[in-house]
Amino acid sequence: MADRYLHLTGTAPGRFLTRRLGLPQPAPLRRWTLETPRLDGPLLHLTAGTSAIRDGLAKVLATTGLPVETRAARPAGIVLDATGATSARGLAEVHAALHPVVRSLAPGGRIVVIGTPLSSEDHHQAAAQQALEGFVRSLGKEVGRGSTVQLLRIPADGTPEAAESTLRFLLSPRSAYVSGQVIELTSDAPGSVPDWAAPLAGRTALVTGAARGIGASVASVLARDGAQVIVLDVPGAQDDLVRTADRLGATALPLDITAPDAASRIAAAAPDGLDVLVHNAGITRDRRLANMPAERWAQVIEVNLDSVLRTTDELLASGALNRGGRIVATASIAGIAGNVGQTNYAASKAGVIGLVRSLGPRAAAEHGVTVNAVAPGFIETRMTAAVPLLIREAGRRMNSLSQGGLPADVAEAVAWFAQPASGAVNGQVLRVCGQSLLGA
Repeated sequence: MADRYLHLTGTAPGRFLTRRLGLPQPAPLRRWTLETPRLDGPLLHLTAGTSAIRDGLAKVLATTGLPVETRAARPAGIVLDATGATSARGLAEVHAALHPVVRSLAPGGRIVVIGTPLSSEDHHQAAAQQALEGFVRSLGKEVGRGSTVQLLRIPADGTPEAAESTLRFLLSPRSAYVSGQVIELTSDAPGSVPDWAAPLAGRTALVTGAARGIGASVASVLARDGAQVIVLDVPGAQDDLVRTADRLGATALPLDITAPDAASRIAAAAPDGLDVLVHNAGITRDRRLANMPAERWAQVIEVNLDSVLRTTDELLASGALNRGGRIVATASIAGIAGNVGQTNYAASKAGVIGLVRSLGPRAAAEHGVTVNAVAPGFIETRMTAAVPLLIREAGRRMNSLSQGGLPADVAEAVAWFAQPASGAVNGQVLRVCGQSLLGA
């Protein structure tokens, strides 16, 4: 559904009126297309204090396709290396580096602050590095004009090279609806990507709930990136599923993900094993808890959480997920902030977050597989189009970018998690919500 308010604020009368009334003024977001695959302008590389990774980070930034400079009048992106901030006094260097340049950031620009994980042995370092999180989340609410701000933590025993896929994502139009996020890398080595134009070439991906909406968009982006895709949805959605499959050159698998034999049928559909498993299928059965019968609760938990746990366990145990594989689950901002009338849905999506954080390290150690999740906020889909007008408008504006996201925004995040080069990204939950003003 078209966002008429966003269109209004793009006109001169609309800008005048909303400015006078103090209303949000969302900026149109620049998303990835064949014609606009990267940001326009240079990338400003700054350092707060001293850094042990400065030279290595500069080499990685050079791979983004943006010209890297230490001074730029109107940068498309700014990367601040704050790994050397190890005390409260060190935070002055962060202010000194960004204060003079933040106003010069181009509209739709990107700021990425590089930090390190919190030390359990040095509380001064932990305090300074945790301070960066509050700084980034606040700056993300200040920059405006469609710009975003993130914090990327690189482990002390890791290398900047492990951050290449993440920096390529964050410093590109693919991350248009991601802001105020904290991403913490592991020290695991990333896989290789021979061709960044098709990073998933030679890999087989399965997407559940893929007949339409976010799932269909995820399948489309994975196929664009070179994957051979299997799209799965309930038999009742078979017509839409087949249309999606035909459009993408994918394989359609009509299947109820809650079926007892779902995992074995998925494995049979990918005889050479799966490289990417995307758990996107989900339902809502909204009602306040006092009015919610047991069957409405059970349906949501079964589809959104129990089926994810069961099929993941069985596919890992059977070896149907290849080493170097990627599992990406769909959580929700509702699982973080909660929602009236959605105790069942919020519980299921919070459960997905728990799954990711617990299973990620063990799956990597035992199976060579990473486990991550996306947590969408207000995304423009058929479901949100049916929401009453005033609630829908509130949902669109209650984030730093003051607009709803698109299914493609979620799909781009999934594709980043799915890349072979994202091997150091594990156990992460990325909110694709324009930095929702609700939730942590």
